[in-house]
Amino acid sequence: MTVLVGLDVGTTGVKALTVSAEGDVLTQVEEAYPLSTPQPGWAEQDPEDWWRAAESALEGLGVADLAGVGLTGQMHGLVVLDERERVLRPAILWNDQRTGAECAEIEERLGLGRLVELTGNRAMPGFTAPKLLWLRRHEPEVYERIAHVLLPKDYVRLRLTGEHAIDATDASGTLLFDVAARHWSDDVLAALEIRREWLPSVVESSVVAGHTPDGIPVAAGAGDQAAGALGVGVDRPGPLSVVLGTSGVVFAALEAFAADPEGRLHSFCHAVPGAWHAMGVMLSAAGSLRWLRDAVAPGKSFEILTGEAEPWPPGAEGLVFLPYLAGERTPHADPNARGAFVGLSLRHDRGALARAVLEGVAFGLRDSLELLKELGVDPQVGRVSGGGARSDLWLRIVASVLGVPLERAVVDEGAAYGAALLGGVAAGVFADVHEAVAACVRVRGRIDPEPAWADRYASGYERFRALYPALRPLEGE
Repeated sequence: MTVLVGLDVGTTGVKALTVSAEGDVLTQVEEAYPLSTPQPGWAEQDPEDWWRAAESALEGLGVADLAGVGLTGQMHGLVVLDERERVLRPAILWNDQRTGAECAEIEERLGLGRLVELTGNRAMPGFTAPKLLWLRRHEPEVYERIAHVLLPKDYVRLRLTGEHAIDATDASGTLLFDVAARHWSDDVLAALEIRREWLPSVVESSVVAGHTPDGIPVAAGAGDQAAGALGVGVDRPGPLSVVLGTSGVVFAALEAFAADPEGRLHSFCHAVPGAWHAMGVMLSAAGSLRWLRDAVAPGKSFEILTGEAEPWPPGAEGLVFLPYLAGERTPHADPNARGAFVGLSLRHDRGALARAVLEGVAFGLRDSLELLKELGVDPQVGRVSGGGARSDLWLRIVASVLGVPLERAVVDEGAAYGAALLGGVAAGVFADVHEAVAACVRVRGRIDPEPAWADRYASGYERFRALYPALRPLEGE
């Protein structure tokens, strides 16, 4: 049997799985590691923890005869090495918020319009470039010793294969990459005074970028969202990837590079050579439901909470929830945005609160979809994944709010599954990414929008959109 491996270097741990050439998951291993928060708003990890976990996970798969390996992982994280490839400090992660001043500096140096034109994105604290500027300002003794800059999965590649490389999707999230031209941006590097020789070579996701000590080809891989999109069959324009995880994502493959002029969407290279994607990201999707459960129904299952939501009609009798519990990315790019329930009455109970949360998250996803439509995206169907996709009620609500039918993938193993498909292309098992997706990705079931809910959700979405600007002046410190 041909066996492929997908390795996902996530925020809470490494996930490794083996996949057959027909797309069946054979074995799976997860290894956890800690997250360090040395100061409020900071998030760091020891890159050696990633490597130890990856080694253990690969060994735990228990498969000796592998055809190919694909890598994926958390994006944007900054790993800095010295000339002997030693880690200089803990990695600064995607969810670290310390670089607000550096983001403002980047947009001032380049101008927002020019920055978006070159990189497809505005400067945000999670991206890699602001972290480098922060190091230069606050840890100059570390900055002066930098010889190599890598992202999380690519540090694991270095330890696994000895190669310095990055794929175009992950490079897109650094804010140092010309996304349209698919190479490092000399203009951005010059403006920020960052040395190009620090950066690894860039290749397409399905290209071989190293071999294991046993000679197994390792694909360049992809950032977690692009790999996850492949895993649910979004390899070309048409279907959307809709992720209902802790955060929420609406992801669309594009016909050609395009970027929102205000930088409200992320525009990156896709894991398909010569292709691009755009996505909107909301920070609290299923995380909002978890917060509600912990606050008003501790110890209860999510199924109980969504069961209590089901009897309430669409719109929950005027109750609206803003899901900005951790600030927001799309469409507001406002770290100070805060959540709210608006329209509470004596009739509203725990089920009404749950219904409003499910709907508020769906409205947040629609914000992303509306911006994608402005880039020419014409969605025919959504492929939904993440923990929230287990709720039929939530999928009926999301389908109705988006006006798009939703399908679940038979295999919902996230980015690791898409990485395994890239490993198969690198190994020659599949001719290209499209063949890999066609051979392996299958869908089950279809959730159509509820026609009877359309008018209620159309008016509810307009109320939802009006609340953020109305409440913004009241944001606390």
